[in-house]
Parts: sequence; C-alpha cells; structure tokens
Amino acid sequence: MTIRPESTVSTVQTVTYRWPTAVTTDTPELLRWTGSGGALLLTAGAWAVSARTGGAVALGVAIAGAGLVVLTWALLGRTRPDPGWLRRTLAWWCAPLLVAPPLFSADVFSYLAQGEVAANGLDPNVVSPAAGASAEAVARVGVYWRETPSPYGPLFTAVERAITEVTGGDPVLGIGLYRLVAALGLLLVVWAVPRLAAMTGVRERTALWLGVMNPLVLWHLIGGVHNDALMLGLMLSGTVVALHALPELKWWQYTAGVVLIGLGAQVKLPALVALAVVGTALARRLGGGWARFVTAGFAMVAATGVVSVVTSLAGGSGFGWVQALGTPSKVNSWMAPTNWPGYLAGAVFGPQAGQAMISSARIAGLVLILCGVAVVLGRQLRGRISEVTSLGMMMSLIVVLGPVIQPWYLLWAVLPLAACLPVGPWRTRVAVLAGVFALLVPPLAGNFAGRVPELVGAYVVGIALVGGAYLVLRRARVSVAQA
Repeated sequence: MTIRPESTVSTVQTVTYRWPTAVTTDTPELLRWTGSGGALLLTAGAWAVSARTGGAVALGVAIAGAGLVVLTWALLGRTRPDPGWLRRTLAWWCAPLLVAPPLFSADVFSYLAQGEVAANGLDPNVVSPAAGASAEAVARVGVYWRETPSPYGPLFTAVERAITEVTGGDPVLGIGLYRLVAALGLLLVVWAVPRLAAMTGVRERTALWLGVMNPLVLWHLIGGVHNDALMLGLMLSGTVVALHALPELKWWQYTAGVVLIGLGAQVKLPALVALAVVGTALARRLGGGWARFVTAGFAMVAATGVVSVVTSLAGGSGFGWVQALGTPSKVNSWMAPTNWPGYLAGAVFGPQAGQAMISSARIAGLVLILCGVAVVLGRQLRGRISEVTSLGMMMSLIVVLGPVIQPWYLLWAVLPLAACLPVGPWRTRVAVLAGVFALLVPPLAGNFAGRVPELVGAYVVGIALVGGAYLVLRRARVSVAQA
C-alpha cells in the first residue's frame, strides 16, 4: 500500500512492503533483529538443556538459534551497512551470549580449576586439577583435562589465580569474570581489525563482517569464553601499534607493540607469529637484506625472553609453563589433517601403527610449517606481500598443519585474513569455512554417546526452524521511497 501526498504536503516518506525472491540490500535491519533473535534462542535453549528440561526440543531450539545467526550473518554479507552499524549489530548479537551458560566447550571449567590450583600456591603448569583443586571443581572439568596440567602461559595463569581469589572459587562469578576478560579481548579485536584492513586497502565493513561478526567469534570468544579472545586481542592490537610506528620509526611505540604481542604469547604461544611479522617489517624499513632480517629476528627473540621473564616473575607463576608447551598436542584431534593418515593406518593395521603414523605425520607437518613460514617471511621481506597478508598466511599454515585443530583455532587465521583478502573467491572460501565450522559441533558441549536419537531429533527441529526462517527472509523486504 502506498500513501500518496496531499496537495498541501510537499514531501512524505512512504513505506512499501514487497515480496521479492531474494534478500536485498534493503534488509539489514531485518537481518540484525533476526540474528538477535537467534542469539536469544541459542541462550534460552542452552539454559533449558543445562536445566535438563525440554530434551531434544530444547537442544533443537539452541541449534535453531545458532543456525539463525549463521544464516543472517551469511545474508548480511550481501548488504552494504556502514561500519558503525555493524559494530552496534555485533553488540546486539553478543548481548544474550554474555548471560548464556558456557557454549560449545567446557574449557572455562578447566580455567576455574587451574585457577584454584594457582590460588592454592601450586603451579598449574605442573600440577593437574585432580592433584591440586577441590573435588567440586575437578568434577566440572572434562575428563582429559582433569589429569593434565595447564598448557597456558604465565599471563593467563595470573588471570586464573586472580579470578579465583576474587570470587572465592564461585563458578558462576568466575564464569562471569572470564566472560568479561573475553569481552575486553574482543574489544581489542574490534579496534585492531579495521586498522589492519586500512593498511591493505580492504574496506572496513567487509573486514568487520568476515573478521569480527562471524559466528566463530560469537560462539567461541564470547559464548565459549576461550582465552583465545585475550591472545588475539593483544596480538592484533600489538601488531597495529608496531606497524603504525614504523614509517617514522617511533621506537617507543614500536616497543609497546612488541610488548603487547609478547603478552599475547604469554596467554597462548601462537601469538609469537606476529613478532616474526613486525620484526620482518622492521628489517624492511631499515633497508632490507638478510643481515637486517637476522638482526631483527634476534631482537624479537630477546624481546620475547624479557617479556616472558618479567611476566613469570611478576605473576608469581614461575617457569613451569615452559615444560607444558607440548600439552595440547597430546590430544589426537580428528579435525587436524596431519592426524588423518594415522587414523587410516590405525583402522587398517591397529592402534600402535596408527599412533606411530600420527607421530610421523606431525613431524612432517612441523617441517612443512617451518618451510612455509620461511617462504612467507622471505616474500614479506622483499615487499611481495603485505605484513597483514604474511600474518594471515602463517597463521593458516599453523592451523592447517598443526597437531591439533579446534573450531576456534580458525580465528587465528580468519581475523588477519579478513583484514587483507579482497572481495573475491578466497574471501568467499574463508566465509564458507567459518560458517561450516560454526555448525560443526552442537551448541552444548558434552558426550552424546547413547543419546544419538536425541541429537538427531534436535537437529531435525533446528533445521526445520531455520529453513522456515530462510523462506520468510527470502521474501521479506522493506523499501523506503521518497514521494
């Protein structure tokens, strides 16, 4: 219906409701609130499952909520909202997840138990939760991590101990504070990604859409409360600070960036890759050549050592984290391509042959990573690729060829890639991969052995609800015309 202006009125804003065949650039507001509704459904369903009410229906509602967010995020990629609108939409989508139970993973309960070990005066990098935490805290930890020391760096150990001391071991307050730390890390990511995109000429809105708003960020940094949020926030913001200091060689600013990256590595070690990037950028700024490259490399190693020592001593955690660096690789992750030959060998020749093949393939993966990193840094040193592209490529190598892959590990590569990939096939492939991994595991972490019918029923409910929502979104369009 169109309202026509009367002769006494010069201009009237009119609203026309149409039913076209596709979602268009006129629908971002509809997508914003549909995504918010999905986040609310995910949170409500997760709480119902946690309270053991609703069964497959409650889990189906949570799956439907997750699917709605992924769907609206994908459709939003076809619109052209401004960056400020995207940031506000991110806040709306994150808001329900801030009060959700831990989603997609139970790692936060490991953080709580490790913090209790540290608060008891023990080193969580040496003493497992089963040996140093209360029975109540240990009961909430996943089976594998109960007997395994913490694999995290001294900065995160200090955070764990501080949260335990502040909350007195209360799990609800503890999860709330870990969510606050994750939110602070995400704010750093939101600040850094557009600035990295500006260095490569990528539009801010496209970098925000793919890098910051993608469901992996929502699920695993906020919903799953992973410490990767803090690592990525420190790493990316430090990279921005250091690279911005290079044109005029502002040494104090460059040093501050290096320190921020070093602190990110004191949460999780992969952040060190950014030091290789900013060190190579410094060598190139000083004139290039392998001599300057090697000198800058030694400087980055020295900076890492200084930050590590200061953090370990100031946090009181000691240096037990050094011997725990290989802890994550003890898990045979089915997502890691380097483990696939071992699974195949194990199925054919038995478990021992399979484990031997996994060990060999991991060594081969490490060699390929080192060779790939050398090639990427060489190209960066010669100016053939940008610093941000270098970071994205090296992180991609580590994720794909590393011994362990978890869905949230993709963010190590997706965030820098979002800031450097132009619109085209590669950006589309990264977006599709992020969407697939966002739906790869159920919203509620847990063992579904013996509950397969419940899980299948939940996915049927979820897929039906999301399919219905897609049909509505495909038809709904609100256009504003001036008459």
